[in-house]
Amino acid sequence: MLSLAIFLPIVCGALLLALGRDEQANAVRWMALVAALASFLVTLPLVTGFDTSTAAMQFVENLAWIERFNIRYHLGVDGISMWFVPLTAFITVIVVISAWEVVETRVNQYMGAFLILSGLMVGVFSALDGMLFYVFFEATLIPMYIIIGVWGGPNRVYAAFKFFLYTLAGSLLMLVALLYLYYQSAGSFDILTWHKLPLTGSAQTWLFFAFLAAFSVKVPMWPVHTWLPDAHVEAPTGGSVVLAAIMLKLGCYGFLRFSLPITPDAAHQWSWLIIAMSLIAVVYIGLVALVQKDMKKLVAYSSIAHMGFVTLGFFIFNELGVSGGLVQMISHGFVSGAMFLSIGVLYDRVHSREIASYGGVVNTMPKFAAFAVFFGMANCGLPATAGFVGEWMVILGTVKANFWVGGIAATALVFGAAYTLWMVKRVYFGDIANDDVRALSDINRREFVMLALLAIATLYMGVYPKPFTDVMHASVTELLQHVALSKIPG
Repeated sequence: MLSLAIFLPIVCGALLLALGRDEQANAVRWMALVAALASFLVTLPLVTGFDTSTAAMQFVENLAWIERFNIRYHLGVDGISMWFVPLTAFITVIVVISAWEVVETRVNQYMGAFLILSGLMVGVFSALDGMLFYVFFEATLIPMYIIIGVWGGPNRVYAAFKFFLYTLAGSLLMLVALLYLYYQSAGSFDILTWHKLPLTGSAQTWLFFAFLAAFSVKVPMWPVHTWLPDAHVEAPTGGSVVLAAIMLKLGCYGFLRFSLPITPDAAHQWSWLIIAMSLIAVVYIGLVALVQKDMKKLVAYSSIAHMGFVTLGFFIFNELGVSGGLVQMISHGFVSGAMFLSIGVLYDRVHSREIASYGGVVNTMPKFAAFAVFFGMANCGLPATAGFVGEWMVILGTVKANFWVGGIAATALVFGAAYTLWMVKRVYFGDIANDDVRALSDINRREFVMLALLAIATLYMGVYPKPFTDVMHASVTELLQHVALSKIPG
């Protein structure tokens, strides 16, 4: 099932690249939609067949790949990684629908790039071999680099280079760490073997910081976050959606699969640093978001603040915090994706992302405004929306660990409400501000379907998060038991 989820979109994307003429654009769109839907459908048996009572890896595939170096094609998912496979495929379906009428040139390459990217990201969440993980992790850069560089805004080449160089530079240290673990484990790239490998305190510290370099850039954490606003502003709408909804989660996932279980002593020793970086992201970046004039930049900074909650939850070492961080990753996928799609709907009509270019949109686009305000409320963390559940769990877990840290984290809810509602008020409410807004037409059926799907997901997760937390429970419990034990030999 996992091989299908990885390679079905990659093969379909490669076939679309071979089609290559804009005269066939309509056929390409339909083929891309069929491929994206098929890729999503093959992930559903993972959800229905998942055993929530065990922390063991499920749907495992383990074959020889490069035998000389004992590199294996080893796949599997547990409660930590399972939900990200269907989430990735679902977001890809939304992205294909969103680009239907907007992308008119090189349609086959645009759709093909997103399908290939989808398969590669599923590979990251499924890989249980260190080198296989690294290959998928780095390969995701290529389609996103092309998406930003070809279909992006005026400064797209600068943004694409900055995105590529930041994330590649961080990952090179991770490669060194993987090779060190390979030699220490007598020639094994098996991640689960590395989880049990005894390591000295100094070795754990070096490995911890090597992984931190790779994953903090990808999240991105403060202070290595500066590539994200540029990438978001210049990326096409679909690129921003995938970047926020899935790609930022690859770094967060890496902490749970590598940093915590492989270097538990160093993780405890340096947790204060990660908590401090997370709190700065939550508070300082929230204040930076308040002064943004560009809607995309505002939501981009909002993403950095929300990811600060995730890393904070992971490094307070209790179940509420870790589960809350995971729930926040999933809910942010729905909410941030929807926020960027909403901005894209306006940009397609007015060709401006400036907040000052709008005002009174609700008067001319009432259906769209209803969706946009709903997603804005979810971004604030309103109860009964997906945005509330993860943040509430992380704050509760943090207060349990340290009241003052939890208190500082809770201020983010105020900032989140401030910058989101400030934008919503100026863009959607009040009198019609100008002729561009007066000439707007409400969303069509395609846009309605796309936003309705995300609204249903956001509401369902907010009202009934149990299916998500049940899947995580056994794996998170086992991870915390593992991290509580020292791996220093003797």
